[in-house]
Amino acid sequence: MHLTLKKEATKPAAFNFLQQQEKFDTFIQVYNHQRPHQGIAGAYPGDLYTPSPRIYEPPGEPDYPFHDRTVRVTRCGRICIGKRKINLSQVFAGQILGLREVEDQIWIVSFLDYDLGFFDNKEDRVEPATNPFIPEKV
Repeated sequence: MHLTLKKEATKPAAFNFLQQQEKFDTFIQVYNHQRPHQGIAGAYPGDLYTPSPRIYEPPGEPDYPFHDRTVRVTRCGRICIGKRKINLSQVFAGQILGLREVEDQIWIVSFLDYDLGFFDNKEDRVEPATNPFIPEKV
């Protein structure tokens, strides 16, 4: 499907984003409703599609019962505590993190079940903890 999309909707590319989006929209209409597909016995995907009976419910916000506080990461990837701005990563923008004081003025930052790193009163950035995704050596 991606090769077909590329051939039919991007060669040649449109002059601007709006015209390119129009090419994509036209492709979707033709692909799903006017073009038979060999993989589904000549039927049209739009005729076979049925929406899911389940209603999508996004997951709730995480709970950090063993942490001292929770904080939402800003769009620019910072943790704001009062006037302090602690750099983390834009990857976590909008996410809720748990903060726990592990020693005097040293805090650990957690996302779900993973400890991301530490910060203290001197540094305005989170220093990494050990990587939880590296398999342990046996």
